[in-house]
Amino acid sequence: MTTGGFTSEQLELEEQVLVLPHCDLKDAVTIGEIAVQLARRESLAISIEVRLGEWTVFHTALPGAKPDQPSWIARKARVVLATGHSTMLERVKAEEAEIDWYATYGLPEETHAIHGGGLPLNVSGQGLVGILLISGLPQVEDHLFGIRVITEYLAQVGENE
Repeated sequence: MTTGGFTSEQLELEEQVLVLPHCDLKDAVTIGEIAVQLARRESLAISIEVRLGEWTVFHTALPGAKPDQPSWIARKARVVLATGHSTMLERVKAEEAEIDWYATYGLPEETHAIHGGGLPLNVSGQGLVGILLISGLPQVEDHLFGIRVITEYLAQVGENE
């Protein structure tokens, strides 16, 4: 198992807790900026993307990032758009059920990736409005980094509202 000991119950709860009060263009860019600040502080060689629906509103590659990271980001984004859940949750659910996720959903691995780092941006009362995408770390770390970014954003929003 490459999923860091997560359970689907933990990851589902995480999605229920990490709901944003709102997420417009300004919020999406702020989330991207928070990710960059955290990544620079830790000298992470990652690519970061934030989307509103399918619209990429923030993208950056930090020093040391690899040229294949945008393709991983696109594949992770398609999973979140198809399921409404994080790529890590989809991977863990597939492992727990002992199924081939790609065959079950009829989605090709060439265009979809159930590797950690694709996180839904859910808004209270609206559901999925965007996606935070991280690529460049081992998948568990991509996921955990995304969780830290959303948690920091929620802390900042809470201070300002």
